[in-house]
Amino acid sequence: MRSMLTGSALAAIALIAPPAMADTLLEIDQEQVSEAAPMPIFAVDASWPRLPENMILGQAPGLSVDKDDNIWVLNRPNSLGFSDTGADNGQSIACCSAPPHVLQFDREGNLLRSWGGTELAPGSSTMEGEGDDQQEVGDEQWPANVHGLYVDDDMNVWIGGNGGGDHVVLNFFADGEYIRQIGTRQQTGGNLSEQYLGNPADIHFDGESVLVADGYINKRIVEFGGENLDFEHLWGAYGTEPGGGTREGEFDQSQANSTGDGGANPESESFGDIVHCVVRGPDDTIYVCDRRNNRLQLFRETVDGVEFVQDIVIAEETGGTRSASDVAFSPDGTYVYVADMMNGRVWILLRETHEIIGHFGRNGRYPGQFIWLHSVDVDSDGNVYTTEVSTGRRVQRFVMTGMSE
Repeated sequence: MRSMLTGSALAAIALIAPPAMADTLLEIDQEQVSEAAPMPIFAVDASWPRLPENMILGQAPGLSVDKDDNIWVLNRPNSLGFSDTGADNGQSIACCSAPPHVLQFDREGNLLRSWGGTELAPGSSTMEGEGDDQQEVGDEQWPANVHGLYVDDDMNVWIGGNGGGDHVVLNFFADGEYIRQIGTRQQTGGNLSEQYLGNPADIHFDGESVLVADGYINKRIVEFGGENLDFEHLWGAYGTEPGGGTREGEFDQSQANSTGDGGANPESESFGDIVHCVVRGPDDTIYVCDRRNNRLQLFRETVDGVEFVQDIVIAEETGGTRSASDVAFSPDGTYVYVADMMNGRVWILLRETHEIIGHFGRNGRYPGQFIWLHSVDVDSDGNVYTTEVSTGRRVQRFVMTGMSE
């Protein structure tokens, strides 16, 4: 059953929407594929966010909605070219300037604060040599290519990285003041290391322990104590010792859609070569995005450790950049939202059974569409936020307008 917002439905929404939003809610592609439960219905807010006049976004590889419903976006200013940032390099008399790495917006899309850069983290480095022989020399700890963002209940910010030597998770206060870190840039030790990371993709901190999806070089989840960041636990697919080796050499974006791994294998005994997310869910659950194998793996935290619960396969036949990129939940825990990078849609699952009941979005560059859909999160009213990387370079807000019948 195909469920689309009609013109009359949008008119009804406009009557109840705040004035600033009434003219900017647009129809999106959405479809209900199961009648097991009603499906949340969304419209995209084409006016969101309201960037400063001279700012342009780069790739956005991280997203987190904090406890006060502020929306934090991780941005890659290094992904912007000379024509994007002509105001910075003196080539344009008009626009634009690159933003800092970390952006905090309120629910209306106003920019509240922004920060980022090498001066905020310990150490310093320089690049020596030319061309392919160029090397980083020094101990700088700010990632060369940021990846993954989480804001905890103390309003502290966690950031990872998947660039050259980015084997570190950094922790900051909300204003960008450095607190501490896990791992060390330029040092990695493989899947069984209790000290070093391997291009961490995502982070989750619940106040007691830090989970890291250590997933672009290594293929594992690793857990550290929240108070002193001491190593506690690590695991691979199905909760076993991590297998499948590690990536040889540095990760580059061309490997994100390569077929060198033989294609997705949702029954693989090891995680694929991008363990892309780790998200704590309701009822002591942990969801892991095994993106290259087109699956989530569901675990449960117990007094005896972590136990595997089930595989959740997402669009099994998908190739390219594959399907399972990030996970979020409706405020009441009824629904699971899964960002699908290759297919350009957000899948809606009934959490009780993990049955797919529908989806919204499609590949494209207009509001409500996606290019390299990367991250997803939800605010306390059930509105969904997404970010995109590669040539997408967007953050979007999807307003929940009701439920299907």
